[in-house]
Amino acid sequence: MADQNDTVKVSATDDGICIISINRPNRRNAVDPTTAHKLYDAFLAFEADDAQKICVLYGENGTFCAGADLHEVSRLKPEQMGTPRTFEERSLGPMGPSRLQVRKPVIAAVAGHAVAGGLELSLLGDLRVVEESAIFGVFCRRWGVPLIDGGTVRLQRVVGLGRAMDMILTGRPVDARKALQMGLANHVVPDGQALQEALVIARQLVQFPQLCMRADRDSTYHAAYEATSFHDAMKFEYERGWPIVAAESTAGAARFSAGQGRHGSFKEFNSKSKL
Repeated sequence: MADQNDTVKVSATDDGICIISINRPNRRNAVDPTTAHKLYDAFLAFEADDAQKICVLYGENGTFCAGADLHEVSRLKPEQMGTPRTFEERSLGPMGPSRLQVRKPVIAAVAGHAVAGGLELSLLGDLRVVEESAIFGVFCRRWGVPLIDGGTVRLQRVVGLGRAMDMILTGRPVDARKALQMGLANHVVPDGQALQEALVIARQLVQFPQLCMRADRDSTYHAAYEATSFHDAMKFEYERGWPIVAAESTAGAARFSAGQGRHGSFKEFNSKSKL
């Protein structure tokens, strides 16, 4: 069990769902350097554990994350700012795992505020389950703190350039209804139910053939961020997908042929997992 006083809590279900939660109620889950390290280590441990298939990222005490801890930033001396940190693709970011393209699916369960660096952390999720009173925003616009944890990179891919520029330039708050309209939220749920709904989705995802799901996920991200052309994206999709036919598709086709999943039914993928 996780230490209830730890700033990052990690737990797991018996069928492969990892829950990583930020727990700094005195700072509205703002991330200080120690918490950033713990978040980073938690995501690397999730990736490395073959038993863990889906991650749910969550904020304790009714807030997802208020961004970087500006109390810590205010203590930095000018000489500490002069030379940028060396950038490596999978190195520790200021908010922790922000430089990672996580290698397994992630669902962000968002309650309260997901602002500034908290918005950036929510964008690590492939999906965002958002409570009705949740607020997104580039609130750091007011204080001269730039988006250096992927906000300018990921946000435009999720909501489009025009909407991303609106959020980034104005810093305005975006509520759950607007976030759903923009595509920033994938599901909106009543307050207090984001984690519960994220786990419902995760329980379905852990039951799908995993090689196929990850191959499709990898191809989607390659097309979005790395492909040099349409041909490159299509080639990547085919070359990653074709081996899955032997590994998982023939067995899946046999289950369908035997009568499972007819008429679009997902009934066999609706079982529950236990915390």
